[in-house]
Amino acid sequence: MTDVLLSELRGGVLTLTLNRPDKRNALNSTLVEALHSALDTVDLDPAVRVVVIRGAGRDFCAGADLDELLASAERAPADNERDALRLGTLLARLRSCPRPVVALVQGRALAGGAGLATACDVVVAAESAQIGYPEIQRGFVPAMVMVFLRRLAGEKLAFDLVATGRVLGAAEARAAGLVTRVEADAGFEAAAQALVDGMAGSSASALHLTKRLFYELDGVNVRDGIALGARINALARTTADFREAIARFLAR
Repeated sequence: MTDVLLSELRGGVLTLTLNRPDKRNALNSTLVEALHSALDTVDLDPAVRVVVIRGAGRDFCAGADLDELLASAERAPADNERDALRLGTLLARLRSCPRPVVALVQGRALAGGAGLATACDVVVAAESAQIGYPEIQRGFVPAMVMVFLRRLAGEKLAFDLVATGRVLGAAEARAAGLVTRVEADAGFEAAAQALVDGMAGSSASALHLTKRLFYELDGVNVRDGIALGARINALARTTADFREAIARFLAR
């Protein structure tokens, strides 16, 4: 793993730490590629049950690296579109990753950093955290992260956030659907650890199938959703985790 992204696997939890604290963990091309590489290894490593993404230092991620972004103004549109798609593909991969991905947000998660967090399956924020999409204030557009924001917050609130660039506190972000849980600053580490350890201690196959079904239901009508659920239900019954868990329960 490169220096811009730290990786630690412990107890089935792979923690990926954005490691550019002097730049508030801003996303540059090197960091984006490092995250892609990390997800490549997750797909192949059965020891990984849960993925955690967090930031080094005071902030989760302040968005795109502004120096790199400014330099891109001189590049051809096709080159910039290709670079943008690398970030967009990364956000999509967080959803298609077979393991649950948990964002631990402390400090600021802004612009692409907010998108990175909200593309994760679970977002745990410290009570002092801030989340927002201030691109409009820099003459820019929160283009790809809007895909997730519209789904989470709904049209009216999502447009408010991207058109004004206002930043939300953790409690308001939770009410808007951008954050799963808000924890007190003082107890944040313990609460986050308990959550990810609990998930890592669950059935790996059940977690994988649950996540797979959850996102495959997006946009599916009720009849097709029931049919898809029945297929996943039947598949779950064939797993070793299911048989062992039922046998343990019956033996009590």
